[in-house]
Amino acid sequence: MQGSQKLGTEKPFKLLMMFSIPAIVGLLVQAFYNVIARVFIGNSVGYLGIAGITVAFPAMMVQVAFGAMIGMGATTLVSIRLGQGRKDDAERVIGNTVVLLFITSLMITAFGLTFMDPLLRIFGASDTVLPYAREYLEIVILGTVFGLMSFGMNNFLRAEGNPNKAMVTMLIGSITNIILAPIFIDVLGLGMRGAGFATIISQAVSATWIVAHFALGKGELRVRKKYFRLKPRLIGTILFLGMSPFTMQLAQSLLASIMNTSLGKYGGDLAISGMGIVVTLASLIVMPIMGINGGSQPIIGYNFGARRYDRVRDVLKYSVMVATAIAIFGFIITRIFPTQLIAIFSSHDAELIAFGSRALLINLIFLPIVGLQIVGSGYFQAIGKPLHSMFLSLSRQVLLFIPALLILPRFYGLDGILFAGPAADLISTIITGAWLFLEIKNLKKRYEESLIPIVKDKPDSGDEEAYSPCT
Repeated sequence: MQGSQKLGTEKPFKLLMMFSIPAIVGLLVQAFYNVIARVFIGNSVGYLGIAGITVAFPAMMVQVAFGAMIGMGATTLVSIRLGQGRKDDAERVIGNTVVLLFITSLMITAFGLTFMDPLLRIFGASDTVLPYAREYLEIVILGTVFGLMSFGMNNFLRAEGNPNKAMVTMLIGSITNIILAPIFIDVLGLGMRGAGFATIISQAVSATWIVAHFALGKGELRVRKKYFRLKPRLIGTILFLGMSPFTMQLAQSLLASIMNTSLGKYGGDLAISGMGIVVTLASLIVMPIMGINGGSQPIIGYNFGARRYDRVRDVLKYSVMVATAIAIFGFIITRIFPTQLIAIFSSHDAELIAFGSRALLINLIFLPIVGLQIVGSGYFQAIGKPLHSMFLSLSRQVLLFIPALLILPRFYGLDGILFAGPAADLISTIITGAWLFLEIKNLKKRYEESLIPIVKDKPDSGDEEAYSPCT
């Protein structure tokens, strides 16, 4: 049995675990790298080093946004095509994606190096923090092509039914990063530049691994030179389907920029550093939830393409349950050990520990309900409804969080910044839950009436009309 076929035959919960656990492991290792890098930076460079990475983060999110738009948009299309039995069309998507990722990475590198200082100023860098942020970011920008290739293509492994290799791809890069970070930062004394070098080398290793997999035909799908010629209609479909993750990542960049600016205004560089630590710790909880979300999407996409709506509902239900359990566990840990967690990053800075501990308790107060919001918005992405997914994602990142960041500090100062996130979490989850309830209730009936009949075993004609995601 081909790897993708089990997406339509294996028991839903078992399948979800098969796909999600490798993703969770890989994402957790990546999150641990962020923790380890900041621990070494905090204890060797100081809180200004952590602040430097924090203000560089929005720029890196722009980089990730393009990788998400291309990679996740293409993966959604590949999953649906495989569910429809159209392997050649799926490989055409992959070929176009490789070329598009490469071209986009060159454009990002040129733009980032040209406008680095103005961008860092926009992202909240003060005169004191700017040199630290620049040292780190200029190295990371030079490795954009590796980052985009690795991130953009990794989801194809799950789409072809190979989640374990997707996990290995992330583990290879992340473990390389974890090993190199202390060597470059501490042993070689490169500080901020050392963190940057560790990042791009690990991305290069990961990208080489995944490109080799598809180039050498080690799985069900393969990168074929004949599909490198860009098809405008296909590219348009990929970008359309990737609009939701792109907008979500871009919104996170904007959000982080506004937060850094507000933190600098009301709390100074130490507040930026403290919130950077909080975000890093939160990623240890959010990444497993993202793993559940990422693991469920190819399963949902395949079964949606195959019109197995009962399986779609089951996978969605189990995804929400597991994501919520993870969120509750993380919530309990942060309630019990807030001071100890912050002290890991700078054990001798009492002021940073005090602020970070309080920020951690406040910022994650509604963490138990975040799983529903993440999985709910990801579900609509998986079934080829990026506008729905984008709205639900933006309901937190833009429609609620950013206005809260702009308004609440005017009345409550630094506390207003800390409470803006929880307020957005609560309201956006209520919206997502209501919308998802209606979707589950009417899923089979609504899609049976609205879907255009699927054409099975369509010849590989190269006709660009084949690229409508649901036809």
